[in-house]
Amino acid sequence: MQTVCTDYKHCQEYKSKSELLSKNGQAWMDKFYTKIEQAVKDTKGQIIVYEDEPILPLYFSTSSGNTENSEEVFSTKYPYLRSVDSPYDKNAPKYASNVKINNSDFINTLRKGYPNMSISNDKLSKQVSIEERSKGGSVEKIKVGNKEISGRDIRSLFNLNSANFDLKFNKDYVDIIVKGYGHGVGMSQWGAEGMAKDGYKYYEILEHYYSDINIKDTY
Repeated sequence: MQTVCTDYKHCQEYKSKSELLSKNGQAWMDKFYTKIEQAVKDTKGQIIVYEDEPILPLYFSTSSGNTENSEEVFSTKYPYLRSVDSPYDKNAPKYASNVKINNSDFINTLRKGYPNMSISNDKLSKQVSIEERSKGGSVEKIKVGNKEISGRDIRSLFNLNSANFDLKFNKDYVDIIVKGYGHGVGMSQWGAEGMAKDGYKYYEILEHYYSDINIKDTY
């Protein structure tokens, strides 16, 4: 038996029609929910397959201009979850974000995650360096003091929108400059919307974000 995760902290939150109405109001329902219902009806019975097997159709909010290879984020390699360009995301509201944090808070946050980390306020910029990035641009490895940790760990510690970030060190504070929103694997929702507005069909969008797949009618 397969189950569907509806925990927003892990996957995607599910809301019933009545909950959506209560949260968003009738005007939102009239504009968007009817489109959702129509999309479901128009694609009823269709699934995405790779070599005739259903895929894991991962998706996220906003890319940084490219999606990620699955193994560089979740360790498992899927041949259809490859890094592809996603240029339309630049118009998304969370394409770029910035976290500004003073030096002492920056250090204390790192030490909470890594109590044995050797790092100090003296010449802080010399103690932090990005060592490796993924094909999609996310930080794979970052050297912090005496530790080498992942960009995903930094994202979690500082509650960043994505693991694609740069660090700018100022005299008293650190700027964490972030691109994208989400894990970056699979289909970008804002990228897909941009393609749709530019005239691409739904199957063309899916075939762009999921490599070498087919759309199969199950009935």
